[in-house]
Amino acid sequence: MSEQPSFPIPETAQPDETTGRYIITFREDAVTEGLDLLSDQTGIRGLANADDFADSALDLTQIEAAGGAVFPTLGVAVVSLDEGGFSSVMTSAGEDSAILAIEPESTFYAIGDGLSADYLRGYRDAVDNLYDKATNTEVAEIKKPQCFSDDIESTWGLKATKVMNSLLTGSGMKVAVLDTGMDLLHPDFAGRSIVSQSFVPGEDVQDGNSHGTHCIGTACGFKDLNGRRYGIAYESTIYVGKVLSNAGSGAGAWILAGMEWAIANGCQVISMSLGNTNPKPSTAYETVGRRALQNGCLIVAAAGNNGRTGGSVGQPANSPSIMAVAAVDNCVQVADFSATSELIQGTKVDIAAPGVKVYSSVPMNKGRYAAYNGTSMATPHVAGIAALYAESTGKRGAELWQLLTSYAMALPLPNTRVGSGLVEAP
Repeated sequence: MSEQPSFPIPETAQPDETTGRYIITFREDAVTEGLDLLSDQTGIRGLANADDFADSALDLTQIEAAGGAVFPTLGVAVVSLDEGGFSSVMTSAGEDSAILAIEPESTFYAIGDGLSADYLRGYRDAVDNLYDKATNTEVAEIKKPQCFSDDIESTWGLKATKVMNSLLTGSGMKVAVLDTGMDLLHPDFAGRSIVSQSFVPGEDVQDGNSHGTHCIGTACGFKDLNGRRYGIAYESTIYVGKVLSNAGSGAGAWILAGMEWAIANGCQVISMSLGNTNPKPSTAYETVGRRALQNGCLIVAAAGNNGRTGGSVGQPANSPSIMAVAAVDNCVQVADFSATSELIQGTKVDIAAPGVKVYSSVPMNKGRYAAYNGTSMATPHVAGIAALYAESTGKRGAELWQLLTSYAMALPLPNTRVGSGLVEAP
C-alpha cells in the first residue's frame, strides 16, 4: 500500500493560470437578459446550452464551436472573447446591468500532498508545549485531543469524526464528487447506485489518476476486502462528475459544467477536492455557491495545501458560500500543509477533517487501496458526514451548513486554521 500520491500535482499551482476564455456571471434571474446583452455587444449567438445536463453533458468541442456555453441553473456563461468583445462587455457591465462580473477562466488542480520530514516531530512539540506551559485556566482545562489509529475495524478518520458511532448510512442521499473520475470496476462498489458523466474532452469517466476514486471512497465507500471500513455514506447514490483530467487539472468550464449537472440532478452535497492558490475570491464561484445553497445543495471544497508557506485558502473554497475544509492529522493537529484563513481578503477556513495518511480506495491498477495526504482527503469526510446529517434531519443547503459547523468539535487551535473545529457525525 502506497503512502504517497501517485498523481502529478503541483504544490503551488499558479493563481494566474488561465485558459483564455472568460466567465460571465449574470445577476439573479437575469440570465436571458444577460445573454441578449452579451449577444448584442459581442455578436456571439447560440451559445451551447446546459439545460439538458440532467441527462447529458456538453463537451469542450461544442463550447468552442458555439463560442461558449451558458449554465442557467448557476447563472453563468463561459465565452471566448477577442479584445473588442471583452471591452464591449466590460463597458456594458455595471450596477444596473444584467452582467454582474466578468473574470478570466482559471485552471484548477486536484489537491494532494506528502508530509514534510519534520512534520510529526514539530507539531507534537508545539502542542505538548501548549499544554505543559499553560497558565491560563481556560487553556489549561481544555482536554488534549487523543490520537487515533487505523485498525482492522476502521480508518482513524472515521473514529475521530465519530462515524463509527453512527447508525446512519446516507440512504436516499445523492452525493456528487467532482474530480478525476472513478474506477467504475472497483469491486468495493459492486452493486452500488452510480451515475457518472465526464466533462473532460476526450476522456471517459474511468479514473486514470486515482485522486477521484480515493475521494469517492472516503465520502461514499464502505469496507475493504478485509472488512475494514473506510467510507462514510455507504448507501448513498454516487454522482461521479469527471471535471479534472487524468493528469489532475481542469478548466473552469468543466467544473462549472459538473456543478450544473449535479445540481440539476438534485444532489444534496457536492464534494470538490480541487482548487488553485489564487487568494482572491471569484465572484462567479461565490455566486454559484450561493445559488447552490438556494437550490438545497451544499458545496464543500478543499482549502488548499499551501500552508507551509503561509498560503491562504484558494479558489473556489475561498468563496464565502462554499465550505472550506482544512486538514488535521490523527492527533487532531493541523496538518502543516493545510491553508490558513486570510482575514484581509475576507476568506476563511470553515471546518476541519482528517487529511493525513487517509486510507481509501484507488483504481485496481494502482493497488486497490492507498493512504494519501491533503485537504483533498479531508473534504470528502465532510461531504460524507453532510450526507448523514441530510439523511437524519432533512435539512438542506444553508441549514445543512449550520448543522455541520454547530456540531463540530471545538479544538484548542486557531480558528484561522480549523474554523469551527473537527467535523463530527450525527
